[in-house]
Amino acid sequence: MDDLWSALCLVAVFEGLLLFAMPNAWRRAAEVLHAMPDRRLRALGALVVAGGLAALALVRHAL
Repeated sequence: MDDLWSALCLVAVFEGLLLFAMPNAWRRAAEVLHAMPDRRLRALGALVVAGGLAALALVRHAL
């Protein structure tokens, strides 16, 4: 369970870094996402989840 909380904290750190370092790019990306249809957003979300799980499996297996 500690790993899950650590991972969620790291997500918050990375999100905060993006907002801090590139607020205009983040805003433009949010506008593009807002304009996308739900179907495409779901497909993008599924792709990100699959990529994240694959990366996690690689990292866990390598260590």
